[in-house]
Amino acid sequence: MTSTQQEELIERAKILTEALPYISRYRGKTIVIKYGGNAMNDANVMRTIMQDVATLKIVGVQPVLVHGGGPDISALLKRLAIPSRFENGLRVTDEAAMDAVQMALMKRNKDVTAALGTLDVKAIGLCGQDNGLIEVDKFGDESGTDYGYVGKIVNINTEVIETLLKKDYIPVIATVGVDKQGRAYNVNADTAAGAIGGSLRAEKLLYLTDIDGIRENENDPHSLIAETDATHLREMIEDGRIHGGMVPKALSCIDAIERGMQNVLILNGTIPHSILLELFTDSGIGTMVVNK
Repeated sequence: MTSTQQEELIERAKILTEALPYISRYRGKTIVIKYGGNAMNDANVMRTIMQDVATLKIVGVQPVLVHGGGPDISALLKRLAIPSRFENGLRVTDEAAMDAVQMALMKRNKDVTAALGTLDVKAIGLCGQDNGLIEVDKFGDESGTDYGYVGKIVNINTEVIETLLKKDYIPVIATVGVDKQGRAYNVNADTAAGAIGGSLRAEKLLYLTDIDGIRENENDPHSLIAETDATHLREMIEDGRIHGGMVPKALSCIDAIERGMQNVLILNGTIPHSILLELFTDSGIGTMVVNK
């Protein structure tokens, strides 16, 4: 063995030693991970995220994976020549668009579930329509905009998730909701992840996106906020520092905190093994929203 090889092995041992206290801390705990954004279309990024999720399961953590599919939906709508637009960060969804949403999300759901299956862990794909997992009403806000088939979450049926966790499965959840009449609705994946994490009383909720976290100034990478709270997020929404597609993400962080979660994290999922870096190292990355 060369001295270089020996140094590499020692470095690996140090990494494992650093991770051990965190593995012990999170063993048996539920971690909800929201996976979305343009990172979903990068095969290498997807592979490292799936490896991280599988690693959590193998060391005794209980991961729940919630995914969106905005780029998939947009691509399918374009291919089908179905018009699409956003209002206040939400996709206006008519009946034709809703069919496309379901098709795109179900395909992504099965791709993610299959990818986990290649890593020797058990995963089950499902969506919010299954057993009323994500119950919704039609969404409306003060703007008076008709968003069509966009759902506002009124209840999370945690029974189906908890049953799968007890059977040693990783639940992989596509965010299509259902109302009391059985109609399907498009649900913002960030909002759904916050509601699911809060309802499960998860130890942590991780948002994997394609940005490093929340910035005081979105154009200044050096203004990344390492830690904040719900009050500060509300102020940033009100004064416009958080806007567009980041609004639902920030509101879902607030919702999860108000449901009793102690902290929520926004991470750059395009960084290789960002989940393990956040959970199993001393430094961590991204923005943490804490319950104060």
